[in-house]
Amino acid sequence: MDATTALMELVGVSTQVVEVVVSGPSGSVEAARTPSDTRARELADAGADLLSRAGAIRSGAPVGRVQVDLQRGSLVAVTEGGRTIVATTIADPTAALVALDLRTVLRRVGEEA
Repeated sequence: MDATTALMELVGVSTQVVEVVVSGPSGSVEAARTPSDTRARELADAGADLLSRAGAIRSGAPVGRVQVDLQRGSLVAVTEGGRTIVATTIADPTAALVALDLRTVLRRVGEEA
């Protein structure tokens, strides 16, 4: 499944995801559900940075997910199979459900490759 279709389906069924972006192995934005291309790039960069920093703190074990809770929602970054997906959420999301939804998108996009 292409990344754009996968994101459309996610946003259609998830009541917790507000914005979402998928980036490829090189960091390029493959698909986004954000108000602008600039916002998509900001989210992709923020997610990549969080995953990288978490990996540096916990060396030896790959970091697959980072969640940062903010006052009005969360930022969740998940990486798998060379791709990364980053989402903003509503306040107090069900973290495990959001992570599962994001991983499902990555797997569906990965099946196409």
